[in-house]
Amino acid sequence: MTILFNQSLAEGCVSLNRRAANVTPIFKKSSRNKPENYRPVSLTSQLSKVMESIIRDAIVEHLDRHNLVLDSQHGFRRGRSCTTNLLVFLDKVSLAVDNSVSVDAIFLDLAKAFDKVPHQRLLNKVKAHGIDGKLAAWIEAWLSDRRQRVCLDGRISGWKHVVSGVPQGSVLGPLLFVIFINDLDLEISNTVLKFADDTKVLGPVMNDNDRVILQSDLNTVCNWADKSQMEFNIPKCKVMHFGFRNSHYDYSMKGQQLEAVSSERDLGVIIASNLKVADHCQHAYSMANRMLGLVSRSIKHRDVGIMVRLYKSLVRPHLEYSTPDSIQYIHPDDSHI
Repeated sequence: MTILFNQSLAEGCVSLNRRAANVTPIFKKSSRNKPENYRPVSLTSQLSKVMESIIRDAIVEHLDRHNLVLDSQHGFRRGRSCTTNLLVFLDKVSLAVDNSVSVDAIFLDLAKAFDKVPHQRLLNKVKAHGIDGKLAAWIEAWLSDRRQRVCLDGRISGWKHVVSGVPQGSVLGPLLFVIFINDLDLEISNTVLKFADDTKVLGPVMNDNDRVILQSDLNTVCNWADKSQMEFNIPKCKVMHFGFRNSHYDYSMKGQQLEAVSSERDLGVIIASNLKVADHCQHAYSMANRMLGLVSRSIKHRDVGIMVRLYKSLVRPHLEYSTPDSIQYIHPDDSHI
């Protein structure tokens, strides 16, 4: 394997079978009858994933050493996660509301983000981050002339050539997308928070001037998408107003007014405009209770060890999702500890 990997990197060549993938659809949400509600995950060879992981670690070390990835990005980074993204977001919003400052947050949705990344622009951005030479040539070969086919219920489609995007399900793909979207917030005045392609833009809106600045940031984001050959799914982009004195300004993207919502699911957590957690708690309880009912109906031999393992793996994650492990609750009587 070492010989194969070194030769592949030295020659900047990736064999065809390592650029082929079986695609399996993974359901995301909403109706199961619509193809757009499924995520196409590529199942690539294990040998390719081993080399991808080696290259990913080297690129991550380079990006971290030179602080090339902006702090707004929380996806696929060491020490960052959905939890850190949500903590920063809620901390900024709650602090502003406590100080009687109104905040508007725009939840953006890139349409088929991973599948639409143009290869040439991605390679240009990879080289702009100091990744060149044989490694850049290898990445270009890894992206070029890819092909995939869909596998579903034992049936296989014909091969189709892939002309854009990074493979979902690969090891290197998410990191390349992080590099591609890294410059989205360079010319934005307000706060930007990203988790891969899930992006939020938020800022204080105490007067018309603040509203104009936030709208200008949205225009800048749209310009970035046009230059990067990407597209926002504007009907899925939402605006949420925080604060008791919020003027509920309207915002638009490419002439389409954004829908204002009182709650929105962000990175698996339901955020409410009143900053209360009742909706999310109810949702988590419902999902956990539904899974508990499934376990109860399906398992007849209820051994204690089996039931505990099923509870920990299927039920408990719904209740503890995005819960910071570092937080410790200390009883007031134990404050001396």
